[in-house]
Amino acid sequence: QLVESGGGLVHAGGSLRLSCVASGFTFSKYGLSWYRQPPGKERELVIAISRTGDTTTYLDSVEGRFIMSRDNAKNTVYLQMNNLKPDDTAVYYCNARARGLWGQGTQVTVTS
Repeated sequence: QLVESGGGLVHAGGSLRLSCVASGFTFSKYGLSWYRQPPGKERELVIAISRTGDTTTYLDSVEGRFIMSRDNAKNTVYLQMNNLKPDDTAVYYCNARARGLWGQGTQVTVTS
């Protein structure tokens, strides 16, 4: 199971930190990802972290603003989002592809 939290309403230029707590599997053995789905658009892969902590950013628009990290002791991955823009408005989902797991999503709304 994956449970996200930390979404909310923020003004452009602000920051949010999303959390995703995992349970039911050996967290440290798996890579995880953050996806997002903007209103009226397809879900897109944002960033991923390997089981060793290496990260890969898949969206040019968030490069240098979004940072993903993990805390294996807490079975948690984080998404630190800085300098948020209205185009970052979306439902953000945590994913463990190898386990076939998705979280329920957390809404992030950025106002101009």
